[in-house]
Amino acid sequence: MLKKFRADLHIHTCLSPCADLEMTPYAIIRNAFEKEIDIIAITDHNSAENIVAAKKAAEKTEITVFAGMEITSSEEAHIIALFSDVQSVIKLQDIVYENLLPGINDEKLFGEQIVVNEKDEVLDFNKRLLIGATTLSAHEVLQIIHSLGGLAIASHIDREAFSIVSQLGFIPDDLRFDALEISPNTEKAAAELQFDMYRQFTWVTSSDAHDIRDIGKRTTGFTMKQPTIEEMRQALKNTDGRKSEWE
Repeated sequence: MLKKFRADLHIHTCLSPCADLEMTPYAIIRNAFEKEIDIIAITDHNSAENIVAAKKAAEKTEITVFAGMEITSSEEAHIIALFSDVQSVIKLQDIVYENLLPGINDEKLFGEQIVVNEKDEVLDFNKRLLIGATTLSAHEVLQIIHSLGGLAIASHIDREAFSIVSQLGFIPDDLRFDALEISPNTEKAAAELQFDMYRQFTWVTSSDAHDIRDIGKRTTGFTMKQPTIEEMRQALKNTDGRKSEWE
């Protein structure tokens, strides 16, 4: 039986240097529960080290946590990767770490990159320059995500920086995104006018939350059998009654 799920597929934890320190996995799950969100995705910059904590924090709830990451390509375009399982995103993380530009995070300049457990206890501080880019092109990022069985979403294409549109000027025909994301800054009607040339793609909208108050600011509704990546893949293709829609 098909049912509707409310999803926020772009949330940063305190591992992302630009996120508020309150964005711990436990706090995110609690806030998502209060806002009646069914599916969230943890999508920290170039790392997945808080995914396990978020999944454990959600175990006593009905919230599904997708294992995700927001990768910065060599063109400095942000691309979201989504998986159902932790193992796949860890494989992606290994590849990203191997191709991350060298450097040590400047906590005073960029912010702390905190790894925590499901109880919000600090385990470590990631010293990599997660806010930086990788040496992987957008084409390579998509190929890797899809080879691992994940979904690839172009982040906030309406933003003037760090989007595939802002960095390349357009979306090449051979970039096979599973969806394009519109940020909370742009209403649907405005997006339809601005990006009418990309209507062949499915569009989603998410919060891109860096602050606890922003979780669920924008969500996408998915009609599907169960909250899995494979079901969502079909919903993004409008297959067999499954569908996605802005809320």
